[in-house]
Amino acid sequence: MDFTDKCMLITGGGAGIGLATAQAFLEQGARVAVMEIDAQRADHARALLTKPGAEVLVLQGDAADAAAVRELGAQIGQRFGRLDILVNNVGDFLRIAKPFEDYTDGEIASLYAANLGHVFTVTRAMLPLLRRSDAGNIVSVSSIEAFRGIPYCSVYGAFKAAITGFTQSLALELAPAGIRVNLIAPETTETPQVPVSQMVAAEHRHHIPSWIPLGRFGTPQDIADGILFLASPRAAWITGTALHVNGGALAAAGWYRDPSGAWTNMPVIAGNGMNL
Repeated sequence: MDFTDKCMLITGGGAGIGLATAQAFLEQGARVAVMEIDAQRADHARALLTKPGAEVLVLQGDAADAAAVRELGAQIGQRFGRLDILVNNVGDFLRIAKPFEDYTDGEIASLYAANLGHVFTVTRAMLPLLRRSDAGNIVSVSSIEAFRGIPYCSVYGAFKAAITGFTQSLALELAPAGIRVNLIAPETTETPQVPVSQMVAAEHRHHIPSWIPLGRFGTPQDIADGILFLASPRAAWITGTALHVNGGALAAAGWYRDPSGAWTNMPVIAGNGMNL
């Protein structure tokens, strides 16, 4: 997992999965560029990542803003000369959970920008820099919800599912240029954006080891490790595919262990278990 002299860009790199991934690449010798919409998180990432000998570029900006993305591309080109790895990390269900007929046009537009639009915007802008690499990589962070139904989050699920089609088709287009395109699909991961262990009601927290086959929610490092693998030479013959990092949740397909340890596909609690 040696990324010495490789240049990578991650969007949403100021916290959670994004920051853990930026740190992981930096530790493996990469030159790291970060785009982060939140000014405080951008400052925090800059302070955390900037170390003696490290080459780090942090830009505070919105990955869905084409002008800001073009500016970032210009800075990367000027400073690093090329881009070897692009990680499209931004994504958020924006705490919009309701029956589909109750969605407003504004909410749908916001979910599109947060989960799919920026993938198009950033990827298109960075392709000229990726083509300068001798082995370019694109990894987009999707979700387990792209591969199963999720009630009341149908719009979020639809945009995450669209990343799969985009990944597969773009992988074919870019294969002749030696650019690999993949996605990673996490289950719920403990991040500042989704502090899931705090969101679960106290009376239900003892169920957590039974909800996920491997007994816990994901960590940012779990996802960062998967991204490093997909971007590394160890995945040199992998393109157009999804890496599922979910503790076995997708394979379980609605099966859980009850308090006695027996498997069941029937509800083990009342309600959704969250402090919502």
